[in-house]
Amino acid sequence: MRALRVYTAGAGRGPELADVPEPSADGGDLLVESLVLGVCGTDREIAEHGLPAAPPGRDWAVLGHESLGRVLEAPAGSGFTPGDLVVGIVRRPDPVPCRFCATQRPDLCENGRYTERGIKGLDGFGAERFTLAPEYAVRVAADLGRAAVLVEPASVAVKAWEQADHAAGRPAERVLVLGAGPIGLLCALLGVQRGLEVHVVDRVESGPKPRQTKALGAAYRTRTQDLTGGFDRVLECTGTLLEEAIGLTAPAGAACLVGGGDPRSSAALNAGALSQELLAWNKALIGTVNASRGHFRTAHTLLRAADHTWLEGLLTQSVPVEAWPTALSPSPEAIKSIIHFHG
Repeated sequence: MRALRVYTAGAGRGPELADVPEPSADGGDLLVESLVLGVCGTDREIAEHGLPAAPPGRDWAVLGHESLGRVLEAPAGSGFTPGDLVVGIVRRPDPVPCRFCATQRPDLCENGRYTERGIKGLDGFGAERFTLAPEYAVRVAADLGRAAVLVEPASVAVKAWEQADHAAGRPAERVLVLGAGPIGLLCALLGVQRGLEVHVVDRVESGPKPRQTKALGAAYRTRTQDLTGGFDRVLECTGTLLEEAIGLTAPAGAACLVGGGDPRSSAALNAGALSQELLAWNKALIGTVNASRGHFRTAHTLLRAADHTWLEGLLTQSVPVEAWPTALSPSPEAIKSIIHFHG
């Protein structure tokens, strides 16, 4: 069986398309045929720098955490049947478990001993077939087509909105999204679905990013300097614009960091000035990562309510598994790269 294999940082080997053993669906798991694998910045970082941790007993794992597959085999009583389309929840609770993992919220794990498919300690979904415990499978509607692969990143956007709303002291009316990548545009979509005034900033001047933003009815800018006024919610999806995110948050508003931290974001930061900005204006700054089953379900519902043609417009690069390196090196204008296995 073919799979995208990546190695731990100390193994001295890069990613490859390799033959790996067939998965075994023992113990009540679903056997799933891969259809589409989404690629994001986390996958590219792992491919370049190596896995933080591989499954026990080896120095490699299958890459990929944004899945869309078709059930081939399902045990009786699982709630699934062959032919169902599913996406996989990424994180698994830690073995202790902590108080959050014990209540089905491993996305809030407080001791760091969780595992994640394709990221930390577990094989991912980038193989021709994979197994999935029914409790970590989310059934998706066929009418979403290959755009159902967006359920995982959309679940992160759903949680980001949830976290920002919880932290803010004022209602959301005016929203700023920094970054027009997949997560950023999905955050913008959720804002538009709520009837809010949405602004998006990205350095790319032409192509699908501004086109998709404007198709939502949101405003698009290439510089934060062109913005005026404060924003009730700021969703920072680049990892580089922390200072701008805090500065553009309205008094009693909230900024949520969704993008991974980039060293460039701290190069010229004045921590004292930023903390004073938060304190003086009652601003909230919060970070988020991963998502729970509830977020996945909400994401699926919101994607089904969206314009499916618009969702397809996010999938700007689609390659067969044989051409996988292309998906790991997209152009700055691209939004979402996907790798297709079957269908």
